[in-house]
Amino acid sequence: MGKLVVAAISLGSNLGDRRGHLDFAVSELRTFLGHPRVSTYYETEPVGTSVVQPLFLNAAAVGETTLSARDLLNALRAVEDARQRQRPYPNAPRTLDLDLILFGDSVIEEAGLVVPHPRFRERRFVLEPLAEIAPDLIDPRTGASIADLRKNA
Repeated sequence: MGKLVVAAISLGSNLGDRRGHLDFAVSELRTFLGHPRVSTYYETEPVGTSVVQPLFLNAAAVGETTLSARDLLNALRAVEDARQRQRPYPNAPRTLDLDLILFGDSVIEEAGLVVPHPRFRERRFVLEPLAEIAPDLIDPRTGASIADLRKNA
């Protein structure tokens, strides 16, 4: 059994039953995240898209896991796949998007796995819900708390 690590995950949906997709994801996260805390759902404008898209419903979850970062990422992908997540092009609309934002104090740069998430510091749709449930989490790259990052986003 691995070491217990606190992980932060961003949730988003802008296709189909957005609330249903997020509710499903939260239910699934509870199967591999201990003591999960889940934020309020926030409706947000799409960011970084090249085509007009529907509004997103975003949230964040924080919990404990004994999974490795890679195994947790694979579990998140399986939850996305269960909601028929398609990836036709970068930043395409999606039924469900689950991003691994923080994994304890780990800094990981591997093929297909970068933690902390490389763009989360500029994304208010990640920082706002994350600050609601875990303002004191620390970004291991910058040493800043989530609350401080949100203030500066």
